[in-house]
Amino acid sequence: MRYQLAELVAASGFSVDTIRYYQAIGLLHPPAHEGRIAIYDESHLDRLRLVRSMSAKGLPLKVISMLLARGEHPESDRALLLAIEKDTSEARYSGADLARHLGVPRALVALVERSGLVDALRQEDGAISYSAADLQTARGALKLIRRGIPVRRLLGLAIRHDRAIRKTADEAIDLFNEYVRKTEKRSADSNPDEVAEAFRELLPAATALVAHHFQRVLVARALRRLKRASEDRALEVASRAASDMRLRVRW
Repeated sequence: MRYQLAELVAASGFSVDTIRYYQAIGLLHPPAHEGRIAIYDESHLDRLRLVRSMSAKGLPLKVISMLLARGEHPESDRALLLAIEKDTSEARYSGADLARHLGVPRALVALVERSGLVDALRQEDGAISYSAADLQTARGALKLIRRGIPVRRLLGLAIRHDRAIRKTADEAIDLFNEYVRKTEKRSADSNPDEVAEAFRELLPAATALVAHHFQRVLVARALRRLKRASEDRALEVASRAASDMRLRVRW
């Protein structure tokens, strides 16, 4: 079956802009051409359907792109995809659902969405889908707000952190690809499930490493500020509390 662009739009349900964007970032391979007319085929439609399916499971485009750049070893990628899907197949909530569960105005959730902090959760149709873990994290943010921290200042801090962590996340994916995933692919007797198992093992380890370091730095710097301010009683209480802290990351 052959499609011109308008026909592919009708068959896939994707907009012209989305199809062109997917081509630009390499998610969709280039069409053939007859003169100046772009000609698509079933492989393009199949790819768009696959992207839609993966996106609906909560996978960001960065991960989808990584999984679809599979070369001659699709078995490894399918195994890795199943591992990632297992960790993203939680209950899903809309923004209105999230606001209702949190007991906050929908406008507050909309403010966070407009900040770009949840763009990684955005689906290809523009909708944002939240998981049970997102709901739990949002409840933690509400505790900070109820302690008196202004929403806009908290958002500003979160946005600055988000910009830094996206670069770190991309570098972590590159490291996994270069030293784990490609190593497994080069092995003549490699088992595709080994890549997926490496993902399951390394993701919580890497997450705990980053979270633990952040907590340690946060506590250490807070204690130094109390010491400089000569707040002896507060320093004593904070030091005792810090020594009892144990960071727990659950998967």
